[in-house]
Amino acid sequence: MALAIFDLDNTLLAGDSDYLWGEFLVEKGIVDGETYKQENDRFYQEYKAGCLDIFEFQRFSLRPLRENTMQNLLAWRSEFLESKISPIISPQSRQLVEKHRHAGDTLLIITATNAFVTSPIAQQYGIEHLIATEPERLDGHYTGEVAGEPSFKEGKVNRLNSWLHEHREGLRGSWFYSDSHNDLPLLETVEHPVAVDPDETLAEIARTRNWEILLLHS
Repeated sequence: MALAIFDLDNTLLAGDSDYLWGEFLVEKGIVDGETYKQENDRFYQEYKAGCLDIFEFQRFSLRPLRENTMQNLLAWRSEFLESKISPIISPQSRQLVEKHRHAGDTLLIITATNAFVTSPIAQQYGIEHLIATEPERLDGHYTGEVAGEPSFKEGKVNRLNSWLHEHREGLRGSWFYSDSHNDLPLLETVEHPVAVDPDETLAEIARTRNWEILLLHS
């Protein structure tokens, strides 16, 4: 038995749930369309370029959680999962998860996208363990701030180390699947790094280091 860790966006999913959530909010008229879309697009380009300010982005992405009731948020999320997420869950990604499940591995998703968006997606894959950026809540309401450290870049390694200590797990025989060069710190930490439909930077690194390259969505 080993730990099988999966990035979510553009790895298990054939798309980015964080970006799509923003697009969904625009389409529904929940946020100011033109301004929100411009910022959502800017942050996504900065993420792909490796220069994203994660705290600036999280304050932007968590603002709708702060500004709306939980009842509305849950209703919108249910519609979002059906219309935006279900179509980008591929049979190939499910097969990858099931391969590790059948091997008896411990399954874990680790993602920079916030837990409000990603927790039901992890449930769709039947994956119990999720490390995601945690939105802060006070008295049952979202504040629009991040609780603790975002699971992004080196933060993924830090959050994973805390999880390993809490669950008395180790990294012997561990796997990590990711599409992004932003995940290089964690890819370098596990025994079996796998580049999944990698971006150009990660693809070059994977070839240089002889890492496995897996095409799930191409």
